[in-house]
Amino acid sequence: MRLGIYGGSFDPVHYGHLLLAENCREECRLDEVWFVPAQVSPHKLDREMTPSRQRVEMLELALAGNERLKVSTLEIDRGGVSYTVDTLRSIQAEQPQDELFLLMGADSLRDLLTWREPAEICRLACPIVIRRSGAPEPDLAILVDLVPEHRLAAIRAQQVKMPLIELSSSDLRQRATASQSLRFRTPRAVEEYIRAHGLYREVAVNVP
Repeated sequence: MRLGIYGGSFDPVHYGHLLLAENCREECRLDEVWFVPAQVSPHKLDREMTPSRQRVEMLELALAGNERLKVSTLEIDRGGVSYTVDTLRSIQAEQPQDELFLLMGADSLRDLLTWREPAEICRLACPIVIRRSGAPEPDLAILVDLVPEHRLAAIRAQQVKMPLIELSSSDLRQRATASQSLRFRTPRAVEEYIRAHGLYREVAVNVP
């Protein structure tokens, strides 16, 4: 199986996440894409995230009915700070027959050298770099010392162009805090979940 891995906090998931995953699945002929929400993101240690259970439930609502897009709780079940290299090692150990691909935006590519064991990440999974429409082509020079030449050629060949959609989880959180509409920014079921659970308000509703 050609398996795409899409990590992030997804706090909350929005249509930009979903379109990115579907574009990568289609253009790179992936059999499945797994959304892997982080338990604790190493790049967001200064921000308290929504409880993992609720982020998973919102993802499940957003992906309902699409058998090719799935939620993996691997990082949440492992606990602690979530490192991509550990996640890829676990998936490879459990599913050694699968070919792994790592979905990443151009901003993540720029920061890749700050990740834990970047060369090992690129060995375990072939990066799929997402290029936003109208943006310059991502600089793949950062990968020159991390991957062999044939791998770099494959990465260059399978860049995925995304339509320009100005959506971000931080914007959705701010809108929810200000009681502004989330319509057409996230699936209706996720919008209702956020409202019902009082997420991103100054005082959230505690749900057992």
